[in-house]
Amino acid sequence: MRVAYVDARFGAAGDMLLGAALDVGADLEAVRAALATLPFEGWSLDVHAVHRAGFAATKADVTVETPQPPRTASGIIAMIEAAALPPRVAERAVATFELLGSAERAVHGTPESEEAHLHEVGGVDAIVDVVGTFAALETLGVERICASGLPAGGGTARAAHGRLPVPAPAVLELAARSGATLLEAQPGEPPSELVTPTAMAILGAVAEFGRPALRLERIGIGAGTRDPEGWPNVVRLWIGEAEASATGQRPIALLETNVDDMPGEHLPFLEARLREAGALDVWWTAVQMKKGRPGLQITAVAAREDADAVAASLLEHSPTLGVRATELLRYEAEREVFEFESSLGPAAVKVKRLPGEPPRAAPEYEHARALAERSGLPIAEVYALLTREALALLE
Repeated sequence: MRVAYVDARFGAAGDMLLGAALDVGADLEAVRAALATLPFEGWSLDVHAVHRAGFAATKADVTVETPQPPRTASGIIAMIEAAALPPRVAERAVATFELLGSAERAVHGTPESEEAHLHEVGGVDAIVDVVGTFAALETLGVERICASGLPAGGGTARAAHGRLPVPAPAVLELAARSGATLLEAQPGEPPSELVTPTAMAILGAVAEFGRPALRLERIGIGAGTRDPEGWPNVVRLWIGEAEASATGQRPIALLETNVDDMPGEHLPFLEARLREAGALDVWWTAVQMKKGRPGLQITAVAAREDADAVAASLLEHSPTLGVRATELLRYEAEREVFEFESSLGPAAVKVKRLPGEPPRAAPEYEHARALAERSGLPIAEVYALLTREALALLE
């Protein structure tokens, strides 16, 4: 798998990400051709070599000659969807502006039913930075994007509404919504904006935060506009191949609480509510609590984006006063539910797939039980029959 890792420890902006992708070898003419399908004119994209604190880097400059109207996230998304862009480029760009739109509404207190204007991040230069970055990564065949932690910066920055504290409200909101890691101040870090809303939205929408294991092939360096003394205003883009894995990976949350005053007959109801909220798995374990009292540790596993809802459900439907949360990485085999017409009737099996191996099948219990009751066969025979017939169809 081709992986891009964004080393943004010194900062990031939309033009820096685009410059790094071009510096690492993206096809500039292919990027310009993709951008030309967007329904606006009066802009140009140029690149040139620069130096930043000893780093040779590429600077991407977007020049806008024609006055542009204010734009909303939905308007920009409609433009992207109407353009003749590669599907993955369009999907990533749409996700970026959806995230920007939701963050802007939250920052300005705009109701969900109303549109928030994007101001700086709705300009042509920002749209070109976003779409251009993803178009550049597409020419490199990047399938997965990862990113380092990001510097918070300090001081103030000028925006459409005047001076704002750094990190800007939109940057903080985007970081909170995406789970980005904000780094503590580093020695020599200038008290200024180091990560722009455009860059935070790009990374927040599509990147996994953490450095992956990869076989490094090349490195690109994108430069920012400013050149502060003693601080490399650059973002580094690592491109490499990740080794094929037998499993996929995704971040999950482990949610736990201990209770000693919950009747056992209430537990199945709690489990059902947690699963409705998005829990992937739920279980309880006997534990000893304070003063030697027996109790239960209730545990739920949820995808990171569902963790808040599952924790809220655990607080609502159990007597606990608090929930512990731990973020973990889960390795997952590719899986699917395969429905088919067996010799006994309609059936379904869970199919597990690992690279380079034949599929494995396990019948769904409710289907197997119903067929066993209808046919009069032992359920063990039904399991074996369904497994055999499903694998014959899958191979």
